[in-house]
Amino acid sequence: MKINENAKNEDSTFEELKWKFALQNSGIGLWDWNSKTSKVFYSKESKQIIGFNEDEISSEASEWDKRVHRDDIDDYYEDFNNHINGDNPEYKNIHRILHKDNTYRWILDQGKIIEYDDNGKPVRIIGTHTDITKQKETERSLKKSIDLITVQNNRLQSFAHIVSHNLKEYASNFESIITFHDEADSEAEKQEMFRHLRTVSKALSKTLLNLRHYVSVQSKKHIKGNVMSVGREVNLAVNDLSYLIAESSTILYNNVEHDCNICFSSSYFQSIMHNLITNAIKYKHPDRKPEITISSNCTKDNLELTITDNGLGLDLDRYGNEVFGLYKTFHKNKDAEGVGLYLIKSQLEAFGGTITINSTKDVGSTFNIIIPKQKKIQL
Repeated sequence: MKINENAKNEDSTFEELKWKFALQNSGIGLWDWNSKTSKVFYSKESKQIIGFNEDEISSEASEWDKRVHRDDIDDYYEDFNNHINGDNPEYKNIHRILHKDNTYRWILDQGKIIEYDDNGKPVRIIGTHTDITKQKETERSLKKSIDLITVQNNRLQSFAHIVSHNLKEYASNFESIITFHDEADSEAEKQEMFRHLRTVSKALSKTLLNLRHYVSVQSKKHIKGNVMSVGREVNLAVNDLSYLIAESSTILYNNVEHDCNICFSSSYFQSIMHNLITNAIKYKHPDRKPEITISSNCTKDNLELTITDNGLGLDLDRYGNEVFGLYKTFHKNKDAEGVGLYLIKSQLEAFGGTITINSTKDVGSTFNIIIPKQKKIQL
């Protein structure tokens, strides 16, 4: 019996030596934990992974444990204990470990119980440390590329919506002006319609130019807005829509400060103003003349822009969570697409901005916009 036991132990020792020898030149670290002594043998490779010489690391388990990143420590202990308790047949954990140079390395830590005492309690666990930092960096780089592609796809979708939504608006304006021109009774009225037609045509050309610029910069990783005067941009939008404002008998109060500059996309800003003004007119209350008030507050860090109307308003208790959703419509209007407010929110968020709404059914709505004065597009 003793001969068999000795032979078994010799075989076990021989296999262990072969395994240790195989790992010596692989760059993979070896650790050997003894529960009776509470000591851990760390191979030279394990110590080198975290930048230490052999004589700089003791055999205490705390030598490794105390260097595990605090965000990883709970899972590290949980995975180890699950193996000790028999819940998992093997121990496996990925964690960050503090290197001697005060940077973190990613480690694949694996092990298995190889010896039990007479009561079935674990006595020894042997495991390995594998530095997977380069693999993690590759994964992070790949994720960054995927995120960038996703952002660019979202921009493309946003651009498609801008084109379809804005050009439909111009087409509608052209159609209305031509209709009024054909129905005009005097030459003076026809000339007035031509002036409106020229204004809308110029606005369309400017929009197409802005959209072309928008497309040209989409392939860039970081997009910066142009420095622009808020007052000038609001005036441009109001002027572009002057015919629609006049035709609907809308009273528009422009209280925007003219000495406020922000860094933003001009095409985005025009799209936002066009959508909010045309929506206020499109959803005007049938029992009163439409009124729109545009106000601004230029602080040290932000532009605070407020657009208020006296239109149909919304029941926010019912629709509050859906207002800025894509393809969400709330009024019985055959031309409603549910794109405008979604676009506005997306365009503002791209530059770190926000939009909120206060609205009461049959009273009107107020949109509150905040835009950081200087902000790179969010990726």
